[in-house]
Amino acid sequence: MKGFTLLEVVVALVVASLAAVALFEATSSGLSASQNAAQYVQALVRAKSRLDVTVYGAHLAPGTWTGDDGGGFRYRVQVTPIETVNLQSAVQSAARAEAAAKVVLYQVNVWIDWGRNPQRHDVHLVTQQIGG
Repeated sequence: MKGFTLLEVVVALVVASLAAVALFEATSSGLSASQNAAQYVQALVRAKSRLDVTVYGAHLAPGTWTGDDGGGFRYRVQVTPIETVNLQSAVQSAARAEAAAKVVLYQVNVWIDWGRNPQRHDVHLVTQQIGG
């Protein structure tokens, strides 16, 4: 007898369909991971931009700011004073200490988040900056 039995054909179709499902799921998972990585890169660029604007854009002052950053991203910036030091020039005498310059060390936090629970993601950048 030549050819395949019905049972052999059914088993071959089941094995082929399982392989096709596994291939589809692997491709879908890879695409999802690629999209997720692209969103993290975009969030990191947005966070770095917010950090630069906060630190270099204007006079640094304590506070918290939040808002919509567009494209489904939201931001939160928090500036907190860590330490205050009074400096005096080497040429100033001890009697003129009241004219010393006040220098403040700030911690700057920037969060960018996107997505909805339970798929919420975020990027958090922290730096310290001297302000006056």
